[in-house]
Amino acid sequence: MFAGFDVAKRFFGEKILTQVLYYLRHDPKNNVPRMFDLVSKAAIMPNHRDTINSVKSGFESNTNMKQLIDRILEEIDPKILQQLSVIFLLNAILVGIPKQRRLAEKFGFEVPWTILIDPTSNCNLRCRGCWAGAYEKHHSLSFEEVDRIIEEAKEMGIYFFVLSGGEPFMWPHLFELADKHADVAFMPYTNGTLIDRTVAKKIREVGNISPAISIEGGREATDWRRGRGTYDKVMAAMDNLKENGMPFGVSLTVTRRNCEELFSDEFIDLLISKGAFYGWSFHYIPIGMKPDFSLMITPEQRAALVDRVRHIRTTKPIMIADFWNDGQYTEGCIAGGRRYFHINAHGDVEPCAFIHFAVDKIHGKSLKQILANPLFKAYQQRIPFSDNMLRPCPLIDNPGALREIVAETGARPTHEGADTTLKGEAAKQMDCVACAWKKVADQKWEEIKPQAEKAVTGN
Repeated sequence: MFAGFDVAKRFFGEKILTQVLYYLRHDPKNNVPRMFDLVSKAAIMPNHRDTINSVKSGFESNTNMKQLIDRILEEIDPKILQQLSVIFLLNAILVGIPKQRRLAEKFGFEVPWTILIDPTSNCNLRCRGCWAGAYEKHHSLSFEEVDRIIEEAKEMGIYFFVLSGGEPFMWPHLFELADKHADVAFMPYTNGTLIDRTVAKKIREVGNISPAISIEGGREATDWRRGRGTYDKVMAAMDNLKENGMPFGVSLTVTRRNCEELFSDEFIDLLISKGAFYGWSFHYIPIGMKPDFSLMITPEQRAALVDRVRHIRTTKPIMIADFWNDGQYTEGCIAGGRRYFHINAHGDVEPCAFIHFAVDKIHGKSLKQILANPLFKAYQQRIPFSDNMLRPCPLIDNPGALREIVAETGARPTHEGADTTLKGEAAKQMDCVACAWKKVADQKWEEIKPQAEKAVTGN
């Protein structure tokens, strides 16, 4: 029955996508409203249709959404745009999401929308406070292992893969993997220093890689954390990708030092002018190599970001997501296999890139077996970790929940020092951070809750 449903859904999706691609090839700007109408017909859930209609309304109202769509149509190579439309609209959404949900109901555990994989722990930089620095260097997954994971994931309806590390562009099989799996999309979190003109051309040739480049702000902030000369290399990488018509984004690690700079009009406008289409905001988490609690943003800074990021999303032609302040859009934490999970370069299967505990390794186990593990089950049973969607995280917002999960499942730390977040002085500091944020977040949540609920439901 499942196979027949998938065939029917793919047939229906291909009919719609064929028309969308026609519009993309023939006067795409004037055909944008028609494309929205077609995609709305194929929406999986009512809230998906609401989102599509909201974007269409924004486009027709000549807002920043129209500017963003115009940028997409003008700056991305048409062939690449068509390729990614097939991957995301048909494979990942129209076919992938229904399959994930059917299998989740059948198996009794969640099937995520994406998987974060560290193909290697090797990196050419040594950034201050980097969590990846806690891992043993020069350790990598084999091509065969990653290839198997992706093949099994596609069978479960997963067509989007995030790569981290380490530095993904130091893994020698990246382009071979992308070429073999042309029906999925890859988003590597990268420091950008290796994306010269030759690499940018290779990215264009495979067409299904969209890098998210790490940047800390301007030259001073970026070079302070990432090393002298890094900022100039990042700027060059963006230029190389833009010249090749490739969509890319940025990864913003928000610290007490750079919070205001990262979200200033001047910096956001710079990113747009360089060609970035999206950005992921990660609050600095004190784990990994020499964790520094003084780099964490203050409760006041985090509260200000709630409003500032929303303002950027409604005024600038770029999409910014804040993983810790956007919980209302995902109904809490997305980790623990619910919408994503993390496989590190050792093969450890972790709930999240920032929660370094595991009960399983990917070696010798199927993806189905991995998703059924007790750590993920205990994690999912507790989601949401708070009724306040501004406090979604079991590490920095509700640290007691993480301690319960680890104790209940017997999960082991995946590197030396990972368990400092559960005990001793670091644990006490984490409790203080969570307590201080709760006082501010509870008040902020009551302030924005009506608007947040409206944004999610469309009512």
